[in-house]
Amino acid sequence: MLHPSADSKDSQVPRRPPNEVCTLERMGAAFPTRLSFMRLLLRRMAKEKWRIQRERFDLDDQGFGKAVYRVALPNRSYSLAAFSNPLADDKRTDRVIASAWDAVFVLFDGQPTERDLDRLGENAPYQEAGRFEATDLVISRANRSIRLFEYACDCLAQGLQPDPEKMLEVGYLMRTTAVYGNGKFGISDHARVSLREEAQNSFQIEMLTVYLIRLFTTDQLDHIASCRAPDRAVKLSPDLKRSLGIGNSTGLGMAPFVVSHPELLHEWFYARETALSRIRSLADVSSESVTRARLLTQRAIRHLQQWRLDDPQYQARNQRLMDDLQMLEHWLSEADAQQRSQQFWNLVYRDSEAHLSVDGQEILVALLLEVYPDVVEGLDESFYSSETRVLDVGKTVYEFSAFLDDHYAWTDRFDFSKDSQNAHFWYVSENKLEPRFGRRFDEPGADKEMPVAIARDMAALRSALDAFDNAALLADFLLARPEFRHLVRRAQALSEYEYGEIQDNLIAAQTSPLDILRFKLACFGAAKFDPKSALWTRITMFQGAPLPHELGDPSIDDWWLYASPSLPL
Repeated sequence: MLHPSADSKDSQVPRRPPNEVCTLERMGAAFPTRLSFMRLLLRRMAKEKWRIQRERFDLDDQGFGKAVYRVALPNRSYSLAAFSNPLADDKRTDRVIASAWDAVFVLFDGQPTERDLDRLGENAPYQEAGRFEATDLVISRANRSIRLFEYACDCLAQGLQPDPEKMLEVGYLMRTTAVYGNGKFGISDHARVSLREEAQNSFQIEMLTVYLIRLFTTDQLDHIASCRAPDRAVKLSPDLKRSLGIGNSTGLGMAPFVVSHPELLHEWFYARETALSRIRSLADVSSESVTRARLLTQRAIRHLQQWRLDDPQYQARNQRLMDDLQMLEHWLSEADAQQRSQQFWNLVYRDSEAHLSVDGQEILVALLLEVYPDVVEGLDESFYSSETRVLDVGKTVYEFSAFLDDHYAWTDRFDFSKDSQNAHFWYVSENKLEPRFGRRFDEPGADKEMPVAIARDMAALRSALDAFDNAALLADFLLARPEFRHLVRRAQALSEYEYGEIQDNLIAAQTSPLDILRFKLACFGAAKFDPKSALWTRITMFQGAPLPHELGDPSIDDWWLYASPSLPL
């Protein structure tokens, strides 16, 4: 294993090409990295010394009431308004159609007045039926993991810490069923904060909301336990608080986002692939770096052992991944000085392509970015996009067709005359305004199809161009076929964004929306994917992340693939 090639030492290893990484199979094997949005947020919070203060905590002895957490930045502040209400067990559900939750939250721009809190307390529980103002940046709702919450609360009320193993079986006390931003349900459009440095990069305001919800959850737990036994109760230990994240139930709502924001998709891919290219190109690798990689591999093994799920396919994948990680650790343990001077990480990655699963290859990529934090510095600065698209109709049909043949030749892989390649359609549900995934030949609604089938539509555009006069201007073509206008604009806009398209058929019979969900969630920084059907999954966010008072610790950023060291292997 790990056989150096004669010409490997001083060559620059190119980025992996889009046709390799921008596929559903590869996206569905994504893992969080140092470039994940949660990590970016906490690094900024630590660097800029953000201060989090609990300004209000008006909860009764059952934990019902309202609380306000204020986050002070160097130049402004944000506040989380939390409202906790009684909820009958028969109304507790992860489904988006729910109309009541244990708690609802609003991230407020600035510091809310009493009038603001009264307004939010009245409207936030109604979510889409509520009325919001420009100061309301993010809304969310969440349910307790009721059995774990009650178990932990009982332990604390008795003066005992909960069993870490029981706590890690779930990994969170509360699970959000939605975190909405960017104008959803009438809250503020992202344009209000888009020019602020702390909000420019992807989903930073939403990630701040989740981090504050995590803080509220453990504060609420401590409060209820104290009310049950004022003279005996203890607070949850910092180690256990750190080990708990926030759960999330995610369905199809976020999947079309990566299709409708291709420029941003490119930036996420480009940053990761650039970092990997730099690491694979390192001519000499220190023994300390290999040791660090071994320790991270061991952590990943522990993380995998603590990853609870019921899905048989994921169970099989994770068993294969466990074998992959053990093989990787063996490779690292055998590395010698000669190999480390021969673009060692390129050798490891090339061997992974030959011997590891796609999951194993992608966890290796995430691990390597963790070994070299300096390599990713600055790569996240483009995690936003203006998405300005200008239509150029001055080229000839021949010139534009040649351009499409160069950029969209991958659509030739699919024969759209076959039903199997047209089996699904994406649409927006009328009652909840959420994306759905329909079966074209079994369900109504295909006439309301969302423009998600880029492979099919670009193939149709190429076919229509082939049938048109090559010497004609593109303007003439679009006058005759205006239905292709948006596709022409999209293709032209992405001419410099090589990773902008998912190079797969998103309506094929074998398409799994979970692949798209996992990719985007991994970009957030989520872990422990737990599919509950072909259409939605549970995840854990901020597990292992430092607590607010720990943000000044130099080691705060070392929580990739959290694994409790106290649990048995």
